Formats: sequence, structure tokens, C-alpha cells
Amino acid sequence: MRVVVNAAMSADGKLSSRERTQVEISGPGDFDRVDQLRADSDAVMVGVGTVLADDPSLTVDSEDRRAEREARGERPNPARVVADSRIRTPPGATVLDDAAHTYLMVSEVAPTDFVEEMEEAGATVIATGEDRVDLVTALGKLEAEGIDQLMVEGGGELIFSLLADGLVDELSVFVGPTLIGGRDAPTLADGDGFTEDFPELTLESVERLDDGALLQWDVP
Repeated sequence: MRVVVNAAMSADGKLSSRERTQVEISGPGDFDRVDQLRADSDAVMVGVGTVLADDPSLTVDSEDRRAEREARGERPNPARVVADSRIRTPPGATVLDDAAHTYLMVSEVAPTDFVEEMEEAGATVIATGEDRVDLVTALGKLEAEGIDQLMVEGGGELIFSLLADGLVDELSVFVGPTLIGGRDAPTLADGDGFTEDFPELTLESVERLDDGALLQWDVP
């Protein structure tokens, strides 16, 4: 499986404000690029914090791109994946609608009634790890489901965990012309942070886009 992390951050490295509400960082050019990346992926993954903050659909916006997917024998939209160690996905979340199939990653301590509720909503529940999702095992199960390219859209806690487990192959970051600031504002890689064995990135390209820049790294 190829794991591609995609994010938009401010010039000072923030994904959002300290209120953790959605902030418009990208412009139309980057929105279109992200839509193409979604269309080219088998699944789009977020952490439950993103679901709670933004209630995203994680679907392809372009009708033409959805039609191209169908012409390839695929569903109009890629599958959706939510990492939810703490069992917080609301039953009415948009990611549970019928626009695409959804995989919900939970820990093995997830209550039976919660799992049943999510399955009744149409999600496939993947339970791994004693008290938090075992991402290595969970992504292995996704690969067995036929997911070859996984696009990850955040947030910072999930991105950090994937990097810490050595699961990321590519990192694409749009840096927008915005300053957000704040010590409590989320960054690209939150979590505990690295104190040694820092992930090394190989810069593959830099492109001016909208009023910002798109940086693309390979993660060896």
C-alpha cells in the first residue's frame, strides 16, 4: 500500500487555529489538486478529531472525475477511513452516509453496542490494538481489502502516528499565505513529537500554487 499524506498549513505551520475550527488556507488551484488526488486514491483517511471539527464528506467534488472512476469500474468516490481509538464518531457523521463505503478503525476495547451501531450505519469496523488503534495491523487489513493507495488528510495526531510507525510514503503540503499563531494551534505532526530518530524527507518538488507553495517530499 502507498500512503500519501496531504495537508494545507499556514506559513507558520498551523493546520487550524487554537479553536480547532476549519480555516481556509488553500485557494482554488490547491482545492482542484486535492480533488484529483482523492479521485486517484482508493481510500481517504482522517482522524476522528477531523470528523468532529469539520464533519467532512471526503468525496470527489468533480462530476467528471467521479465519472472517470466509474468508467474504470470503481465506485464514484473512494472509500473513507476514520481512525477512532477513543470511540467518538457520531452516528450522524457525514462520513457514514451512502456516498462511499466507510471503514472505522477502533481499538479492541470498543463497546459492542458502539460497534453494532456503526455497522448498522453501513461502516466496516476494524478493531486492533488494546487501547488505541494499531495502525500497522489496521492498514494491513485495508490493503487486504484492495486498497492500494491511501490518501491521508489529517489531522496532526494521526499524521504523527503514521510517521512514527514508518507508514508514510509521500508527504504533500500546501503552504498558504496565512499566519495563524498560537502555541495550542494544531500543527502538521502533533502527538508526542520526536526527540530522536527524526523522519528524514527527500524533497521531490516545489511548485508555486495560488498565493502559496506546494512542497512534495518522499519519505524513505
